Amino acid sequence: MATEAHEAAAGSSAGMPQLDISTWGNQIFWLLVALVVIYFVLSRVALPRIGAVLAERSGTITNDLAAAEELKQKAVAAEKAYNDALAKARIEAAKIVAQAKAEIQTDLDAATARADVEISAKTAESEARIAEIRANAMESVTEVAKDTALELVSFLGGQADAETISAAVSARLKG
Repeated sequence: MATEAHEAAAGSSAGMPQLDISTWGNQIFWLLVALVVIYFVLSRVALPRIGAVLAERSGTITNDLAAAEELKQKAVAAEKAYNDALAKARIEAAKIVAQAKAEIQTDLDAATARADVEISAKTAESEARIAEIRANAMESVTEVAKDTALELVSFLGGQADAETISAAVSARLKG
């Protein structure tokens, strides 16, 4: 009997049950209940959580942007301080170089002055020695000239005394 009732029900339904007009009221009721339940679940549970996450994310982004701007300002200030320190260091280095050059020039001038004094002393000493050698050479030349003149006069058969020859050689050497 149960199979006969089932076959009778199956024979009377023609197509999809959703399109059966006799069950539409029931289907519309459950549709509205499901939509209301979904609305309340979304509005009371899911959407507030999503809103909280979005607000938190927005706050984090805003804070991160503010921190990035602050760090950018610090970086600009640090770069300016670095450039200022670099400029001061260059100025200080230039002063040190100028001071070192001045000290080196002073030392060089002092060494040059000492060298000039030593050279002048050695030059004066050398000139004195040269003058002494010249004087000795002139004496030697005078002696050689007197001796040679005396020998020549004797060789040629003449008689001359040493004083006459000395006077003649001295006169000739003077000009």
